[in-house]
Amino acid sequence: MMMKVSQQNLSYFYSQRSPAFLSLFLLLLPIFSPDLFSPLSRSYPSLFSEWNAPKPRHLHLLQGALQWQTPFRQQLELWSPLPHQGWEPCHDSKHSPSLPEKLQGYIQVFLDGGLNQQRMGICDAVAVAKILNATLVIPHLEVNPVWQDSSSFTEVFDLDHFIDSLKDEISIVTELPADYSWSTREYYGTGIRETRIKTAPVHASADWYLENVLPVLHRYGIAAISPFSHRLAFDNLPKSIQQLRCKVNFEALRFVPHIRALGDTLVSRLRYPGDFSRQSSEKYVVLHLRFDKDMAAHSACDFGGGRAEKLALAKYRQVIWQGRVLKTQFSDEELRGQGRCPLTPEEIGLLLAALGFNNNTRLYLASHKVYGGEARISTLRKLFPRIEDKRSLATADERGKVEGKASLLAAVDYYVSMHSDIFISASPGNMHNAMLGHRAYQNMKTIRPNMALLGLLFLNKSMGWPEFQNQVVAGHKNRHGQTRVRKEKQSIYTYPVPDCMCQT
Repeated sequence: MMMKVSQQNLSYFYSQRSPAFLSLFLLLLPIFSPDLFSPLSRSYPSLFSEWNAPKPRHLHLLQGALQWQTPFRQQLELWSPLPHQGWEPCHDSKHSPSLPEKLQGYIQVFLDGGLNQQRMGICDAVAVAKILNATLVIPHLEVNPVWQDSSSFTEVFDLDHFIDSLKDEISIVTELPADYSWSTREYYGTGIRETRIKTAPVHASADWYLENVLPVLHRYGIAAISPFSHRLAFDNLPKSIQQLRCKVNFEALRFVPHIRALGDTLVSRLRYPGDFSRQSSEKYVVLHLRFDKDMAAHSACDFGGGRAEKLALAKYRQVIWQGRVLKTQFSDEELRGQGRCPLTPEEIGLLLAALGFNNNTRLYLASHKVYGGEARISTLRKLFPRIEDKRSLATADERGKVEGKASLLAAVDYYVSMHSDIFISASPGNMHNAMLGHRAYQNMKTIRPNMALLGLLFLNKSMGWPEFQNQVVAGHKNRHGQTRVRKEKQSIYTYPVPDCMCQT
């Protein structure tokens, strides 16, 4: 029997000051009275806005994309591997690395962030140990505050391979000797310690470490650096240090065997769907769909959910960042024109269709939870019905060792991405940057969305599909993985040319 709620009753409930009672009422109301669901969602956006995903915002483009037949020549060019671009990883035969006769002490680092941010921190830690002639203790990976993942270095990366790959470069230990066993994460979390370095500036120079950390090593035999993310400069370092950083990132950091095994299983099922004889291999593209609630809220952009969604995201922004992320001074049109709004699943689908991917494309979705859930992805699925992810390709038993662990799940996506024919991310970020650099190191195709162009195109509601498609193709002509030389202050892990790659 449907529950009837009068305006007087609603006013009564709204006036109550018992949070528990009000919350229970709001949770049960849509169950007993679904016809009130939509109007109430406008009043209580934080509870209902994600359940009530908006309709497609670019219906006129979607209709054109669904009817579009990609020319064969465009498909051929799209899927063709990158030609050799005259760069390859440097292998300096004149430089034969060797360990120093005397080591200065032990270096510890504590790394926060997600998998890709921690990966860069590991590379920097090796470089700092080399600069200081110190022994590196296997880096400690902090618990991720967003995903609550406590995975350690040895649960993500192949420890033996890591040590063996760098044995001629630096000394590495898995744990401290007994004399230094007191130097733990807990020890530094309970007070001010003279052996902790907490003042390392962002992008610190090699000289800073020699002037500020080396004296601590000389006095105590150990130095613990925290925080350490982004604490080593990208410029004015010896070429040998730059190449060492790339060696760590692109060669020494290999995932543990069970992650590689699961990754191989997913790659095989993408390339040979239902073909146990493996006679016919398919190509596949990886889409990193970076559209979680954190990103949506942080961007302050409009994603079509109306006032309810805006209020919900504003509230979420306040709760998570507690005023550190303020309301933007720019309008949604200005943000999109500046390329500062992440692409929605609908928009990235239209981009892929315009570039030449069609409904027969094998597409692997690399992402965490998508803001808005499955309803947000429905338009993307209309365009690309052959979407796959970890859950669709592998059984629960096969995923058992990684399920519920964000770093391990991200590692699987990283592995599958590195074996794909093409990689594209819905918006810039750590995964996008990591893939851009690693795939450039191996001369693999990676598409960089032209965010500013797309923002303007999606604002134009009168543009038809043919013009949109032509504009997209023209605007991405040189964004398919062509070599880009690193500029000052840019990351060596995103742009390994020319520091880590040599012309041939």
